[in-house]
Amino acid sequence: MSQEFEPTDLSELKDMYDVIVIGSGGAGLTSAIEAKELGLKPVVLEKMPAVGGDTKRASSGMNAAETFVQTEHGVQDSVGKFYYETLRGGHGTNDPELLKYFTEHSSRAIEWLYKEGVQLDDLTFTGGMSVPRAHRPSSTAPVGAYLVNGLLTQIEAKQIQLFCDVKVTAINDDEKVTGVQVQTANGEQIINAKAVIIATGGFGASKELIAKYRPDLTKYKTTNQPGNTGDGILLAEHIGAQLVDMNQIQVHPTVQQDTDHVYLIGETVRGEGAILVDQEGKRFVNEMQTRDKVTNAINKLNGTGAYLIFDQSVRNRAKAIDFYDHVGLVKTGSDLDTLANEAGIDPEMLNLSIKKWNQSVSDRMDIAFGRKTGMHVLDTPPYYSIHIAPAVHYTMGGVKANDKTQVLKADGQPIQGLYAAGEVVGGLNGSNRIGGNSIAETVIFGLRAAQQVRDYIFGM
Repeated sequence: MSQEFEPTDLSELKDMYDVIVIGSGGAGLTSAIEAKELGLKPVVLEKMPAVGGDTKRASSGMNAAETFVQTEHGVQDSVGKFYYETLRGGHGTNDPELLKYFTEHSSRAIEWLYKEGVQLDDLTFTGGMSVPRAHRPSSTAPVGAYLVNGLLTQIEAKQIQLFCDVKVTAINDDEKVTGVQVQTANGEQIINAKAVIIATGGFGASKELIAKYRPDLTKYKTTNQPGNTGDGILLAEHIGAQLVDMNQIQVHPTVQQDTDHVYLIGETVRGEGAILVDQEGKRFVNEMQTRDKVTNAINKLNGTGAYLIFDQSVRNRAKAIDFYDHVGLVKTGSDLDTLANEAGIDPEMLNLSIKKWNQSVSDRMDIAFGRKTGMHVLDTPPYYSIHIAPAVHYTMGGVKANDKTQVLKADGQPIQGLYAAGEVVGGLNGSNRIGGNSIAETVIFGLRAAQQVRDYIFGM
């Protein structure tokens, strides 16, 4: 997150704006910037003391198909393939209207970011994809913080007001949305607006909501920042919004949990060639399958978790590993025996697993598990390992919205003046999200929400 960014001073909070954006993650920042560029007066309200929401924790990339970046890298992709692979990843339960808009407008979102100075000009794989579709900066730095920093630069340049420590306690509506009530250090306040965009993220950090909808997951730790507690979902539900897929919660397979802080180990590490082994040093899964399948395989290892194994060449292609090492998550060995002893894995079996893996890469055929992407020989010392286990990561459910980002009531009619974008919206990802789609949905639907608000306000 930008060290220099200073939220607007609370004394400048007005009681009237064109549009109120709740939340300062990717969806909120995108919609506020686009709203300003479309001639509106937006404000961003963030309940936490810091900006960026859960977006700033994202590490892999932003999925998009038929982009100029893919063309420059010689990658052949199609919107149809992107649609199908996301649908297959969600087990066919995705909202087809949302998915169609999402896949058809992903390339445009990459172009918009480029225009705003956020250049995602490198590509990598995540699980469930047949081609490199996850766009990231060429530095291979984690995409989330890079995106948030870039968008905050535009928030400052365009002089958009963004307030932290401002909690929205209610959305006001009288036949149509008229604004919000907020709680600040100065007390209660009503802020009027012609429209409201909810961009508050999911509920992966809400023990209460997880207990309500998925009691079987209450023992899991979470990768989410503490503010991801479903506020926007509850605010919308309170004024009649329909909720959808609330029991669909994604557990991410590779999360380091041995330290006080929980760290998600991004899919890029596997996408650039890492393998997974069990305590004995044996491979046990196709590492590039969808997250639910990899999670299920790890859960069958009797609670020991698993180990990501990779070499220096993988580390060179996935800069996030430098951060993981910096905070003490990575074990290192000058050779595989040393690494195995460091990590507490059987050295003989680990050597055999790497030998078999390297042969599979050379043969271009992973007979054992059928992996087809992220195939790289692991033979460049030093070698590394990270101990991981699954944790709650993403909530596929949320408010029901159409492809115009209008929030819908139980009867399918829109709540006039209420829009939503990002993880707060349910349905897009079905019962399992493909890695790299969450960043994409924040930008694609953040842009869409601002454009729809413009049409709504100018049509009044």
